Amino acid sequence: MKGPQNARAEAVLLEARQLGRVDLQRQATLLKPTDLSLHAGERIALTGASGSGKSVLLRALTLLDAPSSGEVLWLGEPVTPPLIPHFRSRACYLTQRAALVEGSVLDNLRLPFTLKHNRQYRFDAATAARCLDLAGKPRGFLDKAGIDLSGGEAQLVALVRALLLAPQVLLLDEPTSALDPQSVAAVEALVMNWLGESPNARAFLWITHDPEQARRISTRTLTMHQGALST
Repeated sequence: MKGPQNARAEAVLLEARQLGRVDLQRQATLLKPTDLSLHAGERIALTGASGSGKSVLLRALTLLDAPSSGEVLWLGEPVTPPLIPHFRSRACYLTQRAALVEGSVLDNLRLPFTLKHNRQYRFDAATAARCLDLAGKPRGFLDKAGIDLSGGEAQLVALVRALLLAPQVLLLDEPTSALDPQSVAAVEALVMNWLGESPNARAFLWITHDPEQARRISTRTLTMHQGALST
């Protein structure tokens, strides 16, 4: 018999059932009907050539692009339109190009907590400072203007902003693509630290083109090829 800890570790957090995407205008299949289960504690690396459908899959999983077929389930329940805002705070998708607003880094980190559907969460300045410290950024970084950030710094801010919501799932679209090796290590440490805080209730799916990174960060590697997902 499996004990409670094993049961939690094997819980399915996010699931896709026959999830597909078709560009009706071009009559092109972007994502072939896909089944995918992300279990608590899993670290999945998603690899594949540019244009193979990796980002399409992540956007479909978070319902940013409406699927042409199939469904997305969160904790075993279909994600219906009224549940999408809460779902996205629990399963955070980080795009390859970070979307920041005008103002300081601190303003950007506070932004999610000003939204109505996140009113049950509170901004924790100490946690924000700890995350930035782990990423090698000084306290003064909080006062830096968002428009003055490099692409890599913006990616880092977007990641910390997501982590402050304490999500259960991270869907990461090449979060280190614009970073130097030292910053790559810092981002990997941030994500691993987040996972380690609650290993029986969190998981991530990480798009990467770097085979070495895939080996470092993952317990399982999946590959996309022409819109099809394979192990």
